[in-house]
Amino acid sequence: MSSSDIFIGETIGTAILILLGGGVVAAVTLKRSKAFNAGWVAITFGWGFAVLTGAYISVGLSGANLNPAVTVGIAIKSGEWGDVPVYFAGQLLGAMIGAVLVWVSYYGHFLAHLSDPEIVGATTAQEGMVDRAAAPAAGPVLGIFSTGPEIRNVAQNLATEIIATFVLVLAILTQGLTKGLGLSGTGVLMTAFVVVGIGLSLGGPTGYAINPVRDLGPRIVHALLPLPNKGGSDWGYSWIPVVGPLIGGAIAGGVYRLAFA
Repeated sequence: MSSSDIFIGETIGTAILILLGGGVVAAVTLKRSKAFNAGWVAITFGWGFAVLTGAYISVGLSGANLNPAVTVGIAIKSGEWGDVPVYFAGQLLGAMIGAVLVWVSYYGHFLAHLSDPEIVGATTAQEGMVDRAAAPAAGPVLGIFSTGPEIRNVAQNLATEIIATFVLVLAILTQGLTKGLGLSGTGVLMTAFVVVGIGLSLGGPTGYAINPVRDLGPRIVHALLPLPNKGGSDWGYSWIPVVGPLIGGAIAGGVYRLAFA
């Protein structure tokens, strides 16, 4: 596949992934949404279907990595690194486009939510109760765009992202060991199920980024969008959902070479 195919495929596929994944979080989070308070199970299945859709659309063009951690794991498995920067560029651009499309799709709901006295008042009160120097600068809709921990513990948060991404990438790398799985398209379906499983089992502590651009691209968009009362983008935490998944993907690639190759 050519560099242009890779870039286009990863941009489109990742944009669809973030549009549908961020969209389900917006649907559950924003008060005027019909799906408001639908819960964690809805979010995990929504992200699984987001992976399924984005991957099916882009697999013919780029192989549907849609995730730098997956790209790193595949590069370690194959020893081929030449196209890695192209994958990364398409993935980050696609993630940002997808986040903007979530904002467009829920534009009125964002405005209504962020002008609701209960939301704005609760956020202001919470900020007032915490030392501003130590407070996590996370706004009331940041979770629609990026992840954040329920308990802030750097070692645990990083370990959770490493472990969860290791499971994802190793599951993807070992699909080739089952004859015809990847070629039939069933591999994409299995990956979607794995993402749902990770969300249900390991998503509780950090929101399971398991994908550096899934977190970084939308976080950048959150910082740039003209949303009233949006609060901060929590840049102090932002390195964990980038570094953790990259480490997890690299470990999965190494384990594959040691145990399966």
